[in-house]
Amino acid sequence: MAATVAYLTDAVENRMPHQVITANPIMIMAALDNPSYMDIMKSAELVVPDGTGVVWAAEYCKEPVTERVAGFDLLHELLRVGESYHWKVYLLGSTPEVIQETSARLQMQYPGIVIAGYRDGFFGPDSDEEVIDGIKETAPDLLFVARGADSQEPWIAKYKSRLNIPVMMGVGGSFDVISGKTRRAPKAFQKVRMEWLYRLLKEPTRYKRMLALPKFVLKVVREKDKVTKVE
Repeated sequence: MAATVAYLTDAVENRMPHQVITANPIMIMAALDNPSYMDIMKSAELVVPDGTGVVWAAEYCKEPVTERVAGFDLLHELLRVGESYHWKVYLLGSTPEVIQETSARLQMQYPGIVIAGYRDGFFGPDSDEEVIDGIKETAPDLLFVARGADSQEPWIAKYKSRLNIPVMMGVGGSFDVISGKTRRAPKAFQKVRMEWLYRLLKEPTRYKRMLALPKFVLKVVREKDKVTKVE
């Protein structure tokens, strides 16, 4: 986390556009099934290991990462650092009520940053130009997009060269948690890397998405075995 924050701080200070993808097993399996999504992940300037499964896979394949870099935590770490620089932040996504409350709470929690603007995520492709123009007018240092992994990463990738923002990151359901609409998994679940189970217990309808987890584990084991046999 410390290395990631330092790297992105440098990106902001040097005005170097970065799409940051917080990768988890569900996203990786989606990329394996969808070549265009794989291209988006490969073209991102920075991919961090958000999901516990990704950290496990790295360890299992003997190419360990230092730690998990959760998108929710990275968002807060960047805002904490950004207070010293008075970074400008734009929030995009979720419902009008959630995005407004998120904006208010973040400004209160991090008074040194500037919430340059915000907009809900209920817009279609025909409104993209208007949204892009609105974001560019505020000239933010950080852009956080909460529209779901299936749409936020493709949207950022499509327009990142035009937005030209140092840090552009999809944050999934983070605004729901920040606004108080939903709760993040308790520390006990986080400590044992079981946040996914807490979310599943709270939202049983997520079970279809969660089916990607055992498939991911099987894929990692099989690929590791292939490499071992070749060696």
